Amino acid sequence: MQPVVIYTTPICGFCHAAKRLLDGKGVAYEEIDVMRSAEKKQEMMEKSGRRTVPQIWVGATHVGGCDELYELERAGKLDPMLAG
Repeated sequence: MQPVVIYTTPICGFCHAAKRLLDGKGVAYEEIDVMRSAEKKQEMMEKSGRRTVPQIWVGATHVGGCDELYELERAGKLDPMLAG
């Protein structure tokens, strides 16, 4: 199983939706709360080129946000990506 990292804030509905999908699949992930850490938010922006949350990585692959995660799921591509 590929490691999953998700940058979030506690008040973001899209973050909760992305985590619900991962939780429903039984996927363990590292959650990084950028609301409480300007350093972590800067890290996320440098890695992704984006300012919005969530930002999700599966292994070394930047998936993007919630919409992209759900699109991978609908296309049947998320499970193979998670499996590596």
